[in-house]
Amino acid sequence: MTTAIEYLSPTPLTGVEGSRGIHWIKHEEGDRIWLILDKGDTSTNTLDEPVLRELNDLLDEVEQGDWKSVIFRSAKRGGFAAGADLNQFRGVSTVAEVRAKIDEANAVIDRIAALKQTTVAAVHGACVGGGLELALACDFIVARDDASLGFPEVLVGLHPGLGGTARLTHRINPVEAMKLMLTGRSVRAGKAKKLGIVEAVVPERNMANAIEAALSGKLERSGGGATATAMNLFPARKAIAAQMRGETEKQAPSEHYESPYALISLWEKHGGSMEEMLQAERASFAHLLPTDTTQNLVRVFFLRQRLQQNGKGSSNVRNVHVVGAGTMGAEIGAWCALKGMNVTIQDPSREALGKAVASAHKLFDRKLRDPELLRAKDRFTPDLHGNGVRHADLIIEAAPERPELKEKIYAQIEEKAKPDAVIATNTSSLDLNKLFKGVKRPDRFVGIHFFNPVSKLDLVEVVRHDGSSTEAFETAQRFVGDIGKLPLPVTASPGFLVNRALMPYLGEALVMVDEGVQCERIDKAAEEFGMPMGPIELADQVGLDICLAVAESLARDLDHPMPEIPQWLRDKVERGELGRKTGKGVYDYGSDGKPKKDKLKKPATEEMRKRMILPLLDAVASAIDEGVVEDRDSADAAMIFGTGFAPFLGGPIHYAQSRGFEAVATTMERLEREVGPRYKPSPWWRKAKE
Repeated sequence: MTTAIEYLSPTPLTGVEGSRGIHWIKHEEGDRIWLILDKGDTSTNTLDEPVLRELNDLLDEVEQGDWKSVIFRSAKRGGFAAGADLNQFRGVSTVAEVRAKIDEANAVIDRIAALKQTTVAAVHGACVGGGLELALACDFIVARDDASLGFPEVLVGLHPGLGGTARLTHRINPVEAMKLMLTGRSVRAGKAKKLGIVEAVVPERNMANAIEAALSGKLERSGGGATATAMNLFPARKAIAAQMRGETEKQAPSEHYESPYALISLWEKHGGSMEEMLQAERASFAHLLPTDTTQNLVRVFFLRQRLQQNGKGSSNVRNVHVVGAGTMGAEIGAWCALKGMNVTIQDPSREALGKAVASAHKLFDRKLRDPELLRAKDRFTPDLHGNGVRHADLIIEAAPERPELKEKIYAQIEEKAKPDAVIATNTSSLDLNKLFKGVKRPDRFVGIHFFNPVSKLDLVEVVRHDGSSTEAFETAQRFVGDIGKLPLPVTASPGFLVNRALMPYLGEALVMVDEGVQCERIDKAAEEFGMPMGPIELADQVGLDICLAVAESLARDLDHPMPEIPQWLRDKVERGELGRKTGKGVYDYGSDGKPKKDKLKKPATEEMRKRMILPLLDAVASAIDEGVVEDRDSADAAMIFGTGFAPFLGGPIHYAQSRGFEAVATTMERLEREVGPRYKPSPWWRKAKE
């Protein structure tokens, strides 16, 4: 007979005694019943209508039976449950439609909370969103030490909708609960125990004992205590909610994102009563789901998944050699080491290598804990003479943007590299169809273009040139996936996709500076549109030298006219005023790395936004038209994850579609007449179907 202990090993269960449905396994063990989630035809548990309806039928049996306890567990390796299946949220059109579905789902979770039996959720791995809401409906939560718990709903324009807002704010300190929901972050099991979300954290071998302790009354229930009770009183909620709105406004402006503020209002108005908050949560969720912002953010979630699929499968890259210990080379190498690769980094300058090691260790200190920290530091090795090339599976050149220098480096690399090693360039502007002609094995040569800062921007362009082999190109994409980034396949062309689209936007902003428009006003115009930072601040962050090099390259190589490069930009680069990395660019920077900005002299205008945003949209359309990127969705994903293009708008082409392609072309034609030929619209706008 299969025992409960055997169920505590989270592996797909086959041939077990008990009743197996499509998504659940029912296992009876004396006066206990185990309900084990094993969603059919997928490696990950998510909650959707079929899963909850099958659970509802099982609860009929539980309520009618004589069992004293009910234990919920997952049969999946990856975790307890990764939340709701977002596919069921796509394309919903009415509040009434959502409300009917959310009421039906909540009825199932409420039945768990009302069971007369003692209920335990035994969780491991990912326990987020709806999975955590199911667990919170139980009397006890016992977590394996690898568990991660949280509510990511705010990231897709929602808040918890299966009772999570009410149950979490009444289970733990409500301020901590709100922080968790407002940020969308997950916490590890140990932190969850400190917060009071779970009652016990144990390794797998002790899970059975922890469950036994919960069922026998030896495990103390978590709770927020008197402090939590006091904070749920209305005067406290009102004062704290005001502070929360102020802090949230800095990260997610209410003009663009509704869900954080809906969550704050929900707690402020109804947090004193569990039942009131449960009911109000459903109405709020039903209101949010059909909104354009939420539907766009759900779309962005699936765009991310699509990019992740490009890197599916192992690259078999274990040893990485980076040539160039400048800012980008150091960050690329450090990130690869952080993600488990053995990295050697080469540079003729001992000083540059020393700085690279210091910055890598800073990243490891921020991201890792012992003993992972020590292992990561051991994996990052400075290499003055380039000996690491001999053992590398992948060699990444991150040298300055000079073709003659890069070709010299490739010749040196190929003398030592393994025959099957992939050689990649991180160039942001040079033409790979010219660069590869200096390589003996062009079939093994690709572009792997990271964005600055590497640790924060997930997109990586993987560039195929005319001579790239399919094997090398796929290895490069899988490598990007291996290190937790999002690979975007593009064909070799000036600026690839992202820089080709970004430079007209940045260039137009710099032209406005030349026209005497206040820098802060230009940045404000973009921020009000929804960009994470304005173009002037972004140019400083990228580096004015990089911006100048890319702008010159695109002006030389693209058929379409670019904004004229201001002389003051060339002068700043000549003086070494390169932006944030030198402490002075267009803005001056303090020790905190933040730009020193003056107050606005005039408000930003819609015409300013059009002048900057429309060239970006048009450049993306041209890249699609020329086959630089596969399709609209790939282009939208790239601009969101590579530049931070306003996610709530769903991407530049999705946004243009909401305006109307014809309207975009017409507005650009007006600007072409008023401002100059650089606004001539791509023919794609009138060819594409909306």
